[in-house]
Amino acid sequence: MATITKDMLIGEILNMDQRVVPVLLNAGMHCLGCPSSQGESLEEACMVHQINADDVVAELNKAISEA
Repeated sequence: MATITKDMLIGEILNMDQRVVPVLLNAGMHCLGCPSSQGESLEEACMVHQINADDVVAELNKAISEA
């Protein structure tokens, strides 16, 4: 199983596993479909939204590890 890192692109993460969508939405990232999200890293998006990237990475990896 792959692991999500904060240097991955949002688009890459979304393509990896759809279970990440609620995690990102709950974190305050409501523009998942916007064009910039496809070329923006998770860390960059977190910085823009003033969210702790490490916390989001932990939640995303937890979500994709659950069966």
